[in-house]
Amino acid sequence: MSLDIDWLAFIRVFVVALIGAVLVVGFYAAGLRMLVRAGRVPVVAPAEFTDAITVISPKQAAKAEKAAAKAAKKSPLTQGQKTLALFAAYGSFGLCALAVLGGILLIVLH
Repeated sequence: MSLDIDWLAFIRVFVVALIGAVLVVGFYAAGLRMLVRAGRVPVVAPAEFTDAITVISPKQAAKAEKAAAKAAKKSPLTQGQKTLALFAAYGSFGLCALAVLGGILLIVLH
């Protein structure tokens, strides 16, 4: 019994997976950056986990929300620039979703 490995196919899969990961992370990071530039800083409510390493208190969450609101008020961008940044953020998140869908379709169709 002989075991033959198609190394070229292995390298192809590795390269495509690497490119896909870079695209998803890059689009998501760009989307978050544009969301912050638009003055819409995402603040996540604290969650309780049984084995959590760090859990922020409601007081710390309120402080973070207050700091985000203060930073949004100090933005040097005009309202038009903020709107453009918001559409760019949504576009980046859309491209991120398309990259994920493309990867799923690649897996399902091949």
